Amino acid sequence: MISGLVDLPWWGYVLVTLMLTHITIASITIYLHRHQAHRALELHPLASHFFRLWLWLTTGMITKEWTAIHRKHHAKCETLDDPHSPQILGIGRLLKEGSELYRKEAKNLETLTRYGHGTPDDWLERNIYSKHSAKGVTLTLIIDLILFGPIGLTIWAIQMIWSPIMAAGIVNGVGHYWGYRNFQAEDASRNIVPWGILIGGEELHNNHHAYATSARLSNKWYEFDIGWMYICILKLIGLAKVKKVAPKLRFNMAKTKCDLDTLHAVISHRYEVLAKYAKSLKHALAKETSHLSEALIHHGIDRSTIKRWVLADSKTLQAHERTQLSLVLNKTKALDKMYCMREELMSVWQRSSASGDELVKQLEDWCHRAEESGIEALEKFSRRLRCYA
Repeated sequence: MISGLVDLPWWGYVLVTLMLTHITIASITIYLHRHQAHRALELHPLASHFFRLWLWLTTGMITKEWTAIHRKHHAKCETLDDPHSPQILGIGRLLKEGSELYRKEAKNLETLTRYGHGTPDDWLERNIYSKHSAKGVTLTLIIDLILFGPIGLTIWAIQMIWSPIMAAGIVNGVGHYWGYRNFQAEDASRNIVPWGILIGGEELHNNHHAYATSARLSNKWYEFDIGWMYICILKLIGLAKVKKVAPKLRFNMAKTKCDLDTLHAVISHRYEVLAKYAKSLKHALAKETSHLSEALIHHGIDRSTIKRWVLADSKTLQAHERTQLSLVLNKTKALDKMYCMREELMSVWQRSSASGDELVKQLEDWCHRAEESGIEALEKFSRRLRCYA
């Protein structure tokens, strides 16, 4: 029987395959995603060129194409222009055709021109990596066959399908469809699981969309981002420099009035503010369900739908949905008040023309009205908001 240069037991081939595919995932999350697309860290040329070579050998992906498509995804998230939104295209299509959608968008010259700026354009990129993108994976096939013999074909096949399934399918699909949310971001992003190991930390997708330029994707104490661990190792040996991480929320419990520090903290942590507010809305909705039953039946709306409408950004709802929601909320003053005040709170960071002092005054007025509302959940939320520092 023909064998390769390396003879391993069956479990040895499994471990080698897992190791090779994991290096590919690490290259995608560290180099393509955090370094190239979001500039969250700088990489030493040695590390940068290793990742480029490895991705050429194992994926054939071109840095400019991947970067441009991902940046467009953030700019057009959950819209018709989003290259890969399961909310628009359907989760089934994302899981089945994730790589095809990527290749289709890669042919869009407008996307590459508008979003692909700042990516490598040296001799290697122009004459090898971009010009001969398919030859890298062919070379990997030859290497796998030489090293492992016939089983090398299986190892190569797994290498080729690993990133399309994990990155294009799981992250782009499941990461915008199933999971939990730490932050009420303006899109449908979800954290798939709190331990980002299999996909290099990309499992923490909601965290990423809340703080897109953060080099660290974990945010809560129970979350783990293995990609961040690798970045810390690279930093320790001088091969990486972290430019930005998500800010940590701090409190000054002695504060009784909003100031510029409060304003800046609220704006920086706006998605966490909205997530906390959403919890209060959920509790209020649960308490008022009995009062809303008649109105829901009258308008033909089920409880899951009204919950989705209440928690959603009003801008994402259709005109008839906003109308029906308004008619239902009119039946309960407390819930209607909380919903309206959430919209007013959001205007604090959406009014770009107002000065800092004007926004502080607006925020202080919002807190005053919340604490005078007679709604316990709203009063408690406001007092906590004043302590942001």
